[in-house]
Amino acid sequence: MGYEWLALGAALLWALSSLISVAPARHLGAFAYSRWRMACVTLMLSVMAVFNGGWDSMQWNYAWIMILSGLVGIFIGDTALFSCFNRIGPRRGGLLFSCHAVFSALLGIWLFNEALLGWKLAGGLLVFLGVISAIFFGQQKSHAWEEIQGKLWIAIALGLVAALCQSLGAVIAKPVMQTNIDPIAASAVRMASAFGAHLLLRVSGAPLLRPVKPITLPILTMVAANGFLAMAVGMTLILYALRYGDVGMVALLSSTTPIMVLPLLWLHTGSIPNKSAWVGAVLAVIGTGLIVSS
Repeated sequence: MGYEWLALGAALLWALSSLISVAPARHLGAFAYSRWRMACVTLMLSVMAVFNGGWDSMQWNYAWIMILSGLVGIFIGDTALFSCFNRIGPRRGGLLFSCHAVFSALLGIWLFNEALLGWKLAGGLLVFLGVISAIFFGQQKSHAWEEIQGKLWIAIALGLVAALCQSLGAVIAKPVMQTNIDPIAASAVRMASAFGAHLLLRVSGAPLLRPVKPITLPILTMVAANGFLAMAVGMTLILYALRYGDVGMVALLSSTTPIMVLPLLWLHTGSIPNKSAWVGAVLAVIGTGLIVSS
């Protein structure tokens, strides 16, 4: 399987997990939700790395880089993302987060001399235009998830911070992923570092870090399901993709998550996306086809 399909698979899993995350993230609050999610995923990935022998590939000079990647991309990035989702919902939050494709492409060109040329460039532009069209103009009918909670500018800032941190986390991990390191063990180290940082914050006892409501078994089940789809599988697919593909191209393909969210929101809310959303989806599909076939 080519890296393009790995990135697209991660995008689909992120789309599913973003809908699962809404209820538990608002129930627990962004910090408590991220903390529980990271705890579940750290356990999952660590056990998986034991069974596949992935820990044997881990060396200290790899580990500290993945720790830094986890602190930037997951600890800061994920917490900011779910804070954004809590304020403006998964659709508009997805638009802001899709900016990570632009950040990643620019960082890849700057740091790794990557280039988007020919049909891949045309496909990349179509994917990005499609995402922007589908999410920005694809306004849904009134639904609880569409309501803005708090100040809009704070939500925008959080979404852009999440996108930038996602890009930086991928760029930091890229050189290590080109070695023989096991991606599952690498994901486990990234997640454990983020979880450890959250635990240290929790010890401070700041009111913002406390759960909004106590966790329940149904909420914990949703948290674990979200973590498994988005992080245990989705982020591991991204790390595999980074081994074989450019940072910018992997980011572009994984930024199709908002396109994939549209039909899922339609099923959940019963609100049909408008024509702009469908036009955006078609553009993204054509662009993806150009990239994959080039």
